[in-house]
Amino acid sequence: MDHETRKKGETVDSTLKVLPTAILPLPQISNKGMDDERRHFLEGGDSEGAQPNSDIERDAHVGDTPCVPDTTTEKDPNLVQWDGPSDPEDPLNWSVARRWYITMIVSFVALFVMFSSSVFTPATKITAELYNVSEDVMTLATSFILLGFAFGPLIWGPLSELYGRMIPLWVGFSAFVILQIPVATAHNVETILIFRFLIGMSGSSTSATVAGIIFDIWDPVTRGVGVAIFAMATFVGPVAGPILGSFIVDSHLGWRWTAWLTCIFSGVFAILGIATSRETYGPVILQRRAARLRQSTGNWALHSELDVHRPTLGDIFTKYFSRPPQMLIREPILLFMTIYIAITYGMLYLFFFAYPISFRRDRGWANAGVATLPLLGLSLGIVGGLAVIAYGTKTHFARKMKEQGGAAPEERLPEVIVGAVCLPIGLFWFSWTSSPDISWVAQALAGIPIGMGIIIIFLQGVNYLIDVYKILSNSAIAANSFVRCLFAAAFPLFGVRMFEKLGVNWAGSLLGFVSLAMIPVPILFYVYGPKLRSMSRFQVKT
Repeated sequence: MDHETRKKGETVDSTLKVLPTAILPLPQISNKGMDDERRHFLEGGDSEGAQPNSDIERDAHVGDTPCVPDTTTEKDPNLVQWDGPSDPEDPLNWSVARRWYITMIVSFVALFVMFSSSVFTPATKITAELYNVSEDVMTLATSFILLGFAFGPLIWGPLSELYGRMIPLWVGFSAFVILQIPVATAHNVETILIFRFLIGMSGSSTSATVAGIIFDIWDPVTRGVGVAIFAMATFVGPVAGPILGSFIVDSHLGWRWTAWLTCIFSGVFAILGIATSRETYGPVILQRRAARLRQSTGNWALHSELDVHRPTLGDIFTKYFSRPPQMLIREPILLFMTIYIAITYGMLYLFFFAYPISFRRDRGWANAGVATLPLLGLSLGIVGGLAVIAYGTKTHFARKMKEQGGAAPEERLPEVIVGAVCLPIGLFWFSWTSSPDISWVAQALAGIPIGMGIIIIFLQGVNYLIDVYKILSNSAIAANSFVRCLFAAAFPLFGVRMFEKLGVNWAGSLLGFVSLAMIPVPILFYVYGPKLRSMSRFQVKT
């Protein structure tokens, strides 16, 4: 039995609960982190005669396929479990050096995937001229990889449920590395677009595994540090892409090296990871141990929990395909928070195109690489946003946990409200300091509140959804992530034209007004969230 199951009084670390979904849906996190509600559900839930009143309620009671022991039955002598809390095969008992090594390797893997999503943006204009197509068409090279991020988890999520973290991670990431080569050697637009989509599909394996790996190997206290490193990598990666990509495109290397360099550096980490990593997912480790023991002892009755509770095709279909759209349509909390998060995430990718328009075209900066350096302001904002989240979690949220023995999901929203205020401030600031007559420093500094707003709304918004839907949060986040990636893919397609036609000041102001109109969303949920949750048909009653 893994540590999280052994420690009955321990709840999932609040900081970790942000991260599994910070990038894309992670179907396994909640399987290991059993909160009180889920334990109650698995051990019998409400009174024996209580039955769901509708198909939707019955679906909600399905929950996620558990990979935890049934504590209501007698101990099975043939059940293979950990050999006590100090079992050396338990990832929580591996050496600190090994665990930090794994954390850094998988964080860099996630960074390269997110870096690849935006590194091609500086090559949009030159490749459009090379292949005699419009810049709108070449913008699809960025949009298509984001579409891959939307659809990829539908493959990697189920695989990670069946085979653990490492096989899907390294199969997907290896494909991500190899698929850079057709882009680097492409002789037509179609090749670039098709393989950028496949790169997104394969690279999204990181979102189905990396945060879960960090969860597997760290105790709740140290886990927050590992999660912060992962968060930094996944948000700094796409910001770094246009900066480094611009210098590459403007150099003697040319645009093809945006793919070659991604391939080379990612390949190094793929080789290191494949050669040195081992499975971290407890149920799969125990399943393999049971298989070894059957061979060595001849006792074919030996089995693990995963052998007994292996997810069925029906479980997977419900979790990834059936329940998410139903929840999105029928749950106002999920619908409006998803729209809000999707809009802010779309703005992030739109700014990778907007910054060069403002600093290179309008301000006349000749060097494309230098014209993207103001994006560093966004990076500073991301770091600041993480600090705000950490402070809020350690102060008012921790106080609620201590005083009340738990905290309502709405206690996540004060930080979201802070981010909701920061975002329009930054957008209006960016827009109305864009004139060449105003110092570029003032406009670059606007990236700080923009970055803070984006990451706070995103991370704490997702965290709020996890707390609201608990054991069904995997399905809720699957819906959220799919819509979010669709928005991120769409924003550059219309946003670039908007900035070119309206100008930076009015295009940015339009985004500012949209974000201003969204401020009531977290405020209303903070006030009326408990009432909305009480009416939800996807709440597991305790």
